[in-house]
Amino acid sequence: MAELIDSMPPEFWQFHARYAPAYYAYTLIHLGDEAVSRYLVDMTFVYLAMDWRHVAPDPDHYAWSLLKDRVAAELEEQGRTPAATETLAFSRAVQAAAAPFLASFRERFRAAYGCRDGELADGIEPFEHMARLSERHFDVLVLQKALGFSTRDTALIMGVSPATVRSTRRNAKERLAAAMGCRLDPEPDPDD
Repeated sequence: MAELIDSMPPEFWQFHARYAPAYYAYTLIHLGDEAVSRYLVDMTFVYLAMDWRHVAPDPDHYAWSLLKDRVAAELEEQGRTPAATETLAFSRAVQAAAAPFLASFRERFRAAYGCRDGELADGIEPFEHMARLSERHFDVLVLQKALGFSTRDTALIMGVSPATVRSTRRNAKERLAAAMGCRLDPEPDPDD
């Protein structure tokens, strides 16, 4: 292992420095376990290092797919789903991604059913709606809304174009809004 580490070119270490924190944060949201998340990310980079010559021309998409496969395998081994709602990190990710819709939904619910503000405090959560999003929709919302990555950085992490991220985010928001019975007001993207 030491020989492998010593033989890696600077491009590998730059790639590692750029993506390891994002991969770790994403993995932690799904697994909720710091040690397991760190191990999965480290092993992803070890695998990339062993095959670096083949993946070096375009490592972004390959590395993201590899990480996601490892997270899915770990969840399967634990008997959980990729959209596992048991973790506190997942709960925070959902709340961050769905925040624009919750206020609108609660306002409409209160108006329709005459509830007071306190009666809906945090009882209505969009977990099931987030869990029903496609994997790509979910990933874009988590990376941007929960982890705070820009469109450009999300595109780099996922190995797709910024236009794909914007389109996927818009579609995910529309699906969430529709599922929650809300109207999606257009909002400007600060980093686009």
